[in-house]
Amino acid sequence: MSSGTLSEQEQRAREDLARQREAVQVRQSQISSDEREEQRRLHWMHCPKCGSQLAEVQFRAVKVDKCFSCNGVFLDDGELEQLTGKPGWFESMLRFFKS
Repeated sequence: MSSGTLSEQEQRAREDLARQREAVQVRQSQISSDEREEQRRLHWMHCPKCGSQLAEVQFRAVKVDKCFSCNGVFLDDGELEQLTGKPGWFESMLRFFKS
């Protein structure tokens, strides 16, 4: 695979993400504030994988969401970038959250 092909694939992936983001924004703009609040009430701090309650856990000065039921770890917007800028973050995360 040439580097040109990878660039094309990355460009298509970015375009696809932009389309998905726009579609979600359109859907969100079409629902009422009451519906939006109901969604938030039902889903806030619940695991997207198993539905259990999430707990905020401090890891390397970043608060991440941890599900103690399925052991999932979930990051909010910007948290991955905060963690990846720190050497050895992935190995540390594996050790920290190892069940």
